[in-house]
Amino acid sequence: MPALLYMIVVTQVPFLVTLWYSFRGWNSLVPGSNKFVGFSSFSTVLSDPMFRQAALVTVEMTASAVILSMLLGTTLAILINRKFRGRGIVRTMLITPFLVIPVATGLLFQTTIYGSYFGILDWIVSWFGISQVTWASTYALPSVVAVLVWEWTPFMMLIVLAGLQSESLEALEAAGVDGANAFQTFVSITFPHLRRYIELGLLLGSIYIVQTFGEIFILTQGGGGNGNGTTNFAYYIYKQVANADNYSLGAAAGVIVVIATEIIAAFALRLLSGLFQATEGT
Repeated sequence: MPALLYMIVVTQVPFLVTLWYSFRGWNSLVPGSNKFVGFSSFSTVLSDPMFRQAALVTVEMTASAVILSMLLGTTLAILINRKFRGRGIVRTMLITPFLVIPVATGLLFQTTIYGSYFGILDWIVSWFGISQVTWASTYALPSVVAVLVWEWTPFMMLIVLAGLQSESLEALEAAGVDGANAFQTFVSITFPHLRRYIELGLLLGSIYIVQTFGEIFILTQGGGGNGNGTTNFAYYIYKQVANADNYSLGAAAGVIVVIATEIIAAFALRLLSGLFQATEGT
């Protein structure tokens, strides 16, 4: 009961307050605007071209980061699933990026990787006669996606590695006895076994990456080569509240995003339940 009450206080109460403000027209710059307006804020948000642009950026950013991190994570999981000297140290080093907070990661890439004078990327391209590229502004969206891939590849790797370590050794040995090579074994046995784990990683990754804010705030401030090129849902809400002082529009956008995220979470929980049932059945 104490844990349940704590979760209600820190999650449901703030959401109810947000829902309350979404039905009002509160702009702190407009005196007397804090009054009930019904669904007016929702219609304003849904008809806002910047919100639709944020939706496209969110989908593009999330899909790119999730797919790339899953491909890299699966590759790394297959490699470190093999026994070799120093495997524990390598596995710990690969997990480290996932443990760094987003703001610190953004600062690391902003100064060390993307820096125009002392960045590693500028040092590499200088070999080809190119110098002082403003990566975070010229290639804003790819720069943010690269940071997200660096952060979330360890997460995908751990999920796939768990699937690999739960694979039946008898099935692998039987495939070897039947003359199957490594590629045939992976396609026919390993990949079907990993399918649920991969789907789970994609869904959970999507739920978390869609909330990306710290990396965008540090690297691009929501801008980019085409104006608002990296403004996703989270940063759109921030701009409505912090820059425009329109708390009702920010609350309405937040409610819309929460509903969309809950739909994705429902699919993730359903898949997770099926995974547990399949594990118990074996």
